[in-house]
Amino acid sequence: DARGRHSKEKSSRRTETVPCERNGIEERIWLRRWEFKMKFIDFFAGIGGFRRGMELAGHECVGFCEFDKFATASYISMHLLTEEQRKVLEDIPIKKRQKEILKEEYRNGEWYANDIRRVYAGDIPKADCWCFGFPCQDISVAGKQAGFQGNRSSLFFRVMYLVGQLKEEDKPTYLFIENVKNLLSVNGGWDFARLLIEMEQWGYDAEWQVLNSKDFGVPQNRERCF
Repeated sequence: DARGRHSKEKSSRRTETVPCERNGIEERIWLRRWEFKMKFIDFFAGIGGFRRGMELAGHECVGFCEFDKFATASYISMHLLTEEQRKVLEDIPIKKRQKEILKEEYRNGEWYANDIRRVYAGDIPKADCWCFGFPCQDISVAGKQAGFQGNRSSLFFRVMYLVGQLKEEDKPTYLFIENVKNLLSVNGGWDFARLLIEMEQWGYDAEWQVLNSKDFGVPQNRERCF
């Protein structure tokens, strides 16, 4: 979170327990939920996994950015369409729906950009939180592990550049970031050190943890660094 930019709006936290399973043992874990609603931007949005989680936690999405047109079509279909629009699309031949759904009218006024490299900071709606799982291809053990020297994973710095272009009062209070577990160790850990330094440069303290989806009721062994 950004030092000195916490919302002045009164807020409180409520703590509750939710069931989960760790190493085959059922238990309950404590969750803290903020009572106030945050507005957030969904960068590198994919089909909206970040958005779904944030909305379930009670927060409001005010815009998204996604490069892949097929992912964008799925995102709009799952998160933005009205029932009336859905019925209209059902009457359009399947091969033409994907092109049709990309029209601005189906986003119902929500901010959208298709390429973060061409986004101007002043056009981004003001938000309390920026969520982004920046590309992992150059970080994952499944790739060549070029790290931040790669063209895709280095887009992290593009997001930070946009943060730096904003006036202090317009910067997001929180940056909610996700990537593969290897983010912590690629290139001997020096890339993660660069990430922390970059965040510090723009006034953000960082906390991080590796979480596994199997510990939260999902039938998948998927470790990710948040």
